[in-house]
Amino acid sequence: MALVLLLGSCRSSAPRAAVIGEAYVGPASLGLRSDIPTQSPTVATVKHGDRLEILQQRRSFFRVRAPNGAEGWTEQRQLLAREDMVALQTLAKRAAAMPSQGRATTDADLRVHTLPTAKSPSFLTLKENDKVDVLTHIRRNRADPPRKPLVAPPPKKMKATRRKASKAPPYPPPPMPAPPAPPPNWLDLSKTGPPDDAPAEDQAPAPPEPTDDWSLVRTADGQAGWVLTRRLRMAIPDEVAQYAEGHRIVSYFSLGSVRDGDEQKDIWLWTTIGGGTPAYDFDSFRVFVWSVRHHRYETEYIERNLTGYEPVEVQPVSFSAGKGRNAPSGDQYPGFSVCMEKKDGQRYRRQYAVLNTVVRFAGEQPCETPPPVDFGAAPAAPPTATALQSPPASFSERVKRKLKGWFGR
Repeated sequence: MALVLLLGSCRSSAPRAAVIGEAYVGPASLGLRSDIPTQSPTVATVKHGDRLEILQQRRSFFRVRAPNGAEGWTEQRQLLAREDMVALQTLAKRAAAMPSQGRATTDADLRVHTLPTAKSPSFLTLKENDKVDVLTHIRRNRADPPRKPLVAPPPKKMKATRRKASKAPPYPPPPMPAPPAPPPNWLDLSKTGPPDDAPAEDQAPAPPEPTDDWSLVRTADGQAGWVLTRRLRMAIPDEVAQYAEGHRIVSYFSLGSVRDGDEQKDIWLWTTIGGGTPAYDFDSFRVFVWSVRHHRYETEYIERNLTGYEPVEVQPVSFSAGKGRNAPSGDQYPGFSVCMEKKDGQRYRRQYAVLNTVVRFAGEQPCETPPPVDFGAAPAAPPTATALQSPPASFSERVKRKLKGWFGR
């Protein structure tokens, strides 16, 4: 008995709390607080991707254990599930193989998010004048998509209800009267909206849901994430950007260069879009060539009022002027291709060859639509309780529990 009590008194620290779930740090840096209020002191700082053990939940706050053993509180929106981390890594691998649609910069600090939503964790901050590759963009509703809980809710306890045996009345009840018949116009009475014959101006359309345009960007070290498109500025030279005429530059590319004295001037291709929120990516493209005579950029080729989709590809193009524009073979020239939708609703990738400083149409073929680049914000179901168990109790803890079972507290 003395040995048992001695072993039980050797424990100097409190028992570790049981683990009820796991999560991963979303932001680049996250401070764990000693309590829920934001003014509580920070007990530990963790980094993006660190695995945390969930110990307790209060509304949308979690008490977690850091890899170094420190325990503190944080908000649910700062945490990612294991499936979110896998999806983020998959997105980075896919983004590494996507062609750049131009480089962009920002005029102020800009956060890179794990999801195309404003309330998703930001794991990276772009500094002023930092440059990133723009890969694609999507338009999403501002409403945050629902997320599955990181911790499974406790099972509901079924309350056993006992039904009292009803006693038969001494006299049988009178028969129920027949229900009244519905009125002849009961269908019209059940309608809640305006009548079908109401004027069109009286039927106001529902206001559209607010949306934001998000761009998928790739940093120099290969990290990929989402930023608000309106916060980016395409890094095409100002001597070309001045001709945007109020349209937003969606993508731009260098198709070659022209020498003017000691200077080397690029041949630029860009795609632009006007106002509104269309379902396509751009409505015009334009090629600028440096004029050696006038020492300025001039338009060599332009197409407007089209329905274009990313990506725009820059690659050698086969072109044979003597055999026809749609000839299957010919000499290879620098060129590009754009995916456009025609009046028949079909998408075609139209190719253009750059002959020195002249742009010529070189043919078209059906356009393959790339799979959408997006990953849902709802993590999968949390791991089962058997997958996340508290560490096994030591010998002294097992002895103390046995003694409590024998003698009580």
